[in-house]
Amino acid sequence: MEKIKIKNTDLLVAPVNFGGNVFGWTLDEKKSFDILDQFTAGGFNFIDTADTYSWWVNGKGGQSEEIIGKWMKERNNRNDVVLATKVGSETKEHGFDISKKHILKSVDESLARLQTDHIDLYYTHFDDGKTPVEETLEAYDEVIKAGKVKYIAASNLSPERLKESFEVAEKNNLPKYVALQPHYNLLEREKFESQYADLVKEYDLSVFTYWSLAAGFLTGKYRNEDDLKKSARGEGVRKYLDEKGLNVLKALDEISARLETTQASVALAWLLANPLVTAPIVSATSESQLKTLFAAPELKLSSEDVELLNKVSQ
Repeated sequence: MEKIKIKNTDLLVAPVNFGGNVFGWTLDEKKSFDILDQFTAGGFNFIDTADTYSWWVNGKGGQSEEIIGKWMKERNNRNDVVLATKVGSETKEHGFDISKKHILKSVDESLARLQTDHIDLYYTHFDDGKTPVEETLEAYDEVIKAGKVKYIAASNLSPERLKESFEVAEKNNLPKYVALQPHYNLLEREKFESQYADLVKEYDLSVFTYWSLAAGFLTGKYRNEDDLKKSARGEGVRKYLDEKGLNVLKALDEISARLETTQASVALAWLLANPLVTAPIVSATSESQLKTLFAAPELKLSSEDVELLNKVSQ
């Protein structure tokens, strides 16, 4: 499988990024190992997690990193994996925090759980709205120089704080973000396209979309209120059970039937057809879901298909 270089780095990744939020939540350790084995056997190498996954289970998180760390150690494959994790999210123990003190403490804790000496891509997960940009970037400068982190990236930063981060980095010779992880999919387009797309171009950022399948809605399994009971995540997609959401599903049904593939593969292919998107982040908890991920990079939508999906998702 052809790998893509994350811009302004030496990291080569396959065009789908596995979302590790399911490890220690909807997947136990054994099932997580099985999914990771199948994912990498399929030629994929990019794994995304966070220091706080899955804090909603035990109040503090860390389970996902621990599982990935054990898996990499048992498989002896750390050098074959591009590993992304994050810092700054809240837990029951603390609020959002991207202070230097918190970053320096958290990076060491992540490295210990992951059983590795470096993180390839380290994200500012959430902004705390109070730490000066200089302080956050100085912390990243320290951990990069120590060899603990290769590159940094940003997720839930406002456009203003993202822009300020680049201005401060340029002025003070501090590390610059190389990637953005935005909430973006067929049903969540407006914010990224109107507020972030121009910044992605201006600062030459790679883009890794989260909730790429709208919490599972774009798989087509949620079509009425009764369907919401099908999974622990069902209530999270209730907002999509409207005219727009159902029209998007209708278009996905039509295209996937014609191309003999799944609705989810088409939804991911739509993301990959956007030249700004490098690799969607997607989770999977079964072999059939993994096949959906595997199919997406090979699926080339026609301009008519893309136009239809753009129209119904406006």
